[in-house]
Amino acid sequence: MHSMSGRKLPGFITSYRAEEAEKLTLQMKNGSGSSRYKPAQYETLQAFVDARRLEYDLIGQKVLKTCHAAKATKESSLLRQHRQVWSRECPRLQKAEEQAEEDIHHFLNQIKPNDIRDTAIFLLQQYGESLEREREEFRISTVEPVYQLRDDLCFRLNKVEDQELKEQPSDWEQVKQQINFVKDQQMDIIARLNAEYQDTEQQIMDLGFEKYLISTLDTVVSSEIIPEEVLEADCPYPDLKESLIQAFKSLSESYQDRQQKLKDELQKMDRFCGWCPDDHQRFQLTVSTYTHDIPNYRALCMDMLVRQFPDRTRLELMQHERLWDMQRFAQAQLRVATQQWQRGRRELLDRALVTLQEAKHAHQEELEHHRDRQHQQDVSLRLREKLQQWRAQQEEVAKLEAAMAARHQEEEEERLKREQEKEAAIRSQQKEKLRLFYLKQQRRREVLEQRDQERLAALRSAMEEQARRDRQRVQFRAGALQQRMKEREMQELEQRREEQERRDRLEALRKQVEVLVEADPERMMADTEAWRSRHVNEKGFEPQRPLYSINTYTDKQIASDPRIRAELAFREAGVHQNQYAKEVLSQIKPPKPPRRDTKSTLKF
Repeated sequence: MHSMSGRKLPGFITSYRAEEAEKLTLQMKNGSGSSRYKPAQYETLQAFVDARRLEYDLIGQKVLKTCHAAKATKESSLLRQHRQVWSRECPRLQKAEEQAEEDIHHFLNQIKPNDIRDTAIFLLQQYGESLEREREEFRISTVEPVYQLRDDLCFRLNKVEDQELKEQPSDWEQVKQQINFVKDQQMDIIARLNAEYQDTEQQIMDLGFEKYLISTLDTVVSSEIIPEEVLEADCPYPDLKESLIQAFKSLSESYQDRQQKLKDELQKMDRFCGWCPDDHQRFQLTVSTYTHDIPNYRALCMDMLVRQFPDRTRLELMQHERLWDMQRFAQAQLRVATQQWQRGRRELLDRALVTLQEAKHAHQEELEHHRDRQHQQDVSLRLREKLQQWRAQQEEVAKLEAAMAARHQEEEEERLKREQEKEAAIRSQQKEKLRLFYLKQQRRREVLEQRDQERLAALRSAMEEQARRDRQRVQFRAGALQQRMKEREMQELEQRREEQERRDRLEALRKQVEVLVEADPERMMADTEAWRSRHVNEKGFEPQRPLYSINTYTDKQIASDPRIRAELAFREAGVHQNQYAKEVLSQIKPPKPPRRDTKSTLKF
């Protein structure tokens, strides 16, 4: 298949026109196209078509197999997720069942009769014991045979695992009959239990406990609109009590209207949302099993609902879930409204009691204030009389105090006059002492002034003497300096004169040895006799030999220095001013180390 699919096959030409088809037909009829068209090879085309059809069939089978495998994988994945949810739900249900049984037993144990005539409690306990006995008998008669049959079958299977089947077919037929009998018996028992369950449920429904349960929520708001604490309260202000009663009535009326709307909405809905009770309970159990903490809980829940109710579509399931959510929301709103009314009524009652208590305290304070005011008036009258008496006494006391104060004023004036006279005498004595002190200070300052003037005159005379000596010393040094300058000028004149005399002598000597011959360029450029005598025996002739020997480096020695070669290379490249070139040149060592006597010890 792969080889045929990988091979490039010729394609069919499907683009043609009607005129070309007619022309082709006429040519084939007339025989003019026999030379241009080859006869068709129908066997090859049929084999090619069969091969392509087989290839397409194989591809279709593979696609179907892949789809079935994907569907099976998806189904197994969903079943695995459902098993995980159920394995998580089973312990919770078992725990809830155990908790409910414990609560029932605890409730039955807590029930105690009021007196000897209260026989209903004993009958309830006897009924519970009888139910326990019936349950044990039912377990022995129905569950124990199944476990015994299972143990017998396990023993038989373990026995025939290691040996071949040698028993008679009649024994296995008897085992099959026994298994079928147990199955039929269990089916009958389950059917009877279902019938009893439905009968019991119908009896409970006929009792109408739900009506009482719902009526308790409905009549909470309507009962006890006004509390007895407010009605029976002793309030000194009737208007305040009437306003509190109206507040309770308005609160109850507002919540009654809200509750009535919610009850009307619930009455419009069916309790089981249009389904039968069993289907609705199964729907509730399935939805409550798949909680929000489970990954992809919505898809799993819808898949399980589709499996539980195969005769219903997804749209019906979603509509039923929406109706159930609306019913639960209305019930929750009803409970919330009842709780809010209870909380608001409790808060209003607390505020009303506090207000009544404050009103009582305010009334009591008003009464006490009235009594205090009357008492204050009596006290003020008595105090006014005492005040008049006290004022008369105060006037008399004031007169006596004024007379005493006048006498004290006269005595104080006399005392002050004596003190002033005494102070004047003391002040005159102090002035005399001050005058003597000032005279003494004046004489002391005069003595100090005279001594300072004498010291100043002595210092001025000493300074004038020192200045005179300094002037003499300066004049002496200036004369010595002029004498030295004159001597230096005389020495310079003597040196210039001697230099001139030396130049005159040299000029006289130069004139004595001056050459007085005619110019002869050929003789001047020709070889001298000394040079010829010195080079007559030499083998070679060196026309470029220097005139004199030099004590320095030759061009070869200079070119052999690697620093010179590196610098020339950097100059040719045009990078001799680069920082890299400078660093490289500073690191290159000379071919011979310098002599130690040429190294300088100076550091610049």
